[in-house]
Amino acid sequence: MEDLSQDSCGGEDAAPGAKGWPAPQARVHFRVTRFIMEAGVKLGMQSIPVATACTIYHKFFCETNVDAYDPYLVAMSSLYLAGKVEEQPLRTRDIINVSNRYFHPGSEPLELDSRFWVIRDSIVQCELLVLRVLRFQVSFHHPHKYLLHYLISLKNWLNRYSWQRTPISVTAWALLRDSYHGGLCLRFQAQHIAVAVLHLALQVYGVEVPAEAEAEKPWWQVFSEDLTKPIIDNIVSDLIQIYTMDTEIP
Repeated sequence: MEDLSQDSCGGEDAAPGAKGWPAPQARVHFRVTRFIMEAGVKLGMQSIPVATACTIYHKFFCETNVDAYDPYLVAMSSLYLAGKVEEQPLRTRDIINVSNRYFHPGSEPLELDSRFWVIRDSIVQCELLVLRVLRFQVSFHHPHKYLLHYLISLKNWLNRYSWQRTPISVTAWALLRDSYHGGLCLRFQAQHIAVAVLHLALQVYGVEVPAEAEAEKPWWQVFSEDLTKPIIDNIVSDLIQIYTMDTEIP
């Protein structure tokens, strides 16, 4: 698995967004990754393949200029490639029809005519381009397995009432999913993202970890020894920027 924490889009020591995309480009990438996620759901993809598709997309545009390539074509190719990488292969015809329905709600599936074959060939050729640009490094280390482990551990630490009355788990998973609208997956380690979304979920509901004041180290450092509070703050700040962008984009 590839370690993306020191990617060209910026490392963990950077200020939030300092080495990210300019605001107009960030909005484009937000819209396109929203398309990837919605198309992924309609294609029956699981969370890891969708996360891989978003990461492929973001990493491609860390290496290239958004004006040089059609972002939505890259997104379709990212879905196609992610299906192969995560062993959940997709048919190009399904990707094309889901995408066509996304852009033209209520439309019928495309006929197998010249237009269809042009789009299909474009997806396949773009997939090869993406592979070359990323130097065939398209297997990534995602936070999902860490978050699952951390949630199980935290559930055992908290009393049953605190856990049952607050949707900490659901919120943490939603925060992790939404983080892929931006480039967090490229700028931070998977373990750190998992802890940060859990930290934010606890803050949202005002839940405190028992015996935190008496502990030798913060609970989040028990999960990841090299994690620091500034890194958590940077991840949370990036997440807040994503949600701010969500309110500004129709």
